[in-house]
Amino acid sequence: MTEPSATDPVLALSGVHRTTDGIEILRGIDWRIEPGQHWVVLGPNGCGKTTLVRIASLWLHPSKGEVEVLGERLGRTDVRRLRERVGFASASMVDLLRGDLLVRDVVMTARNAALEPWWHTYDAKDRESAERALARVGIEQLADRRFGACSSGERQRVLVARALSTDPGLVLLDEPTAALDLAGREQFVRMLTELAGEPDTPPIALVTHHVEEIPTGFTHALLVKDARTLAQGPIDDVLTSASLSECFGISLTLDRARGRYVAWADDSTGTAPPST
Repeated sequence: MTEPSATDPVLALSGVHRTTDGIEILRGIDWRIEPGQHWVVLGPNGCGKTTLVRIASLWLHPSKGEVEVLGERLGRTDVRRLRERVGFASASMVDLLRGDLLVRDVVMTARNAALEPWWHTYDAKDRESAERALARVGIEQLADRRFGACSSGERQRVLVARALSTDPGLVLLDEPTAALDLAGREQFVRMLTELAGEPDTPPIALVTHHVEEIPTGFTHALLVKDARTLAQGPIDDVLTSASLSECFGISLTLDRARGRYVAWADDSTGTAPPST
């Protein structure tokens, strides 16, 4: 398995389509993530964001198109080994993990892209690696707690620690704040802001519905609507009131305060202004 150079994209999607039961979920998506970039993926419910990130994380194949991850092309590589180099966390993953697992074990099993520690053999080095990942997201004190005894916010941090524990070349986060209250969300966003500011953090792609959840330090944005790319590029160029209004189909004003985005509806008409 080859190692990408420092100038190669960590993710390259070209003409990616996905059709399920005759319904087009994705249509002709092109997307490149370069080293040093941190992306946010925004779009309304049902636009294809989760399908897109599942393809990027190698858990789903496209119906058509090319997928290259960390220098390897899907269909020409051992996807089981390649998945171990991609950190992936999703709010839905919580339901796949036994609640009586120790937090340390939840993180440690990422080394083999497994959900149970008894499927493989682990040693002291693996446990130490898991504990370092927990410390990196500020929850090392939870290592011996049962996963099911953690709060929603703590569980999401555990999943990010799991995603980081294998020193991945790419981290994909699919709506990780979906089950969090306001305090949990803000703590999670603060953690991602800190990670984005660390030079050794791999490229991150965060899928969300809400601009308020975009951490400071994220560099690029991808807007998806009706299974297609609406806009993508540097975040300041892509995220505007006009583009957000077109994406969500309602007239919105976008602003920033203390480095964070905020958006609100302009009126009660429920319609977006004409595209310009």
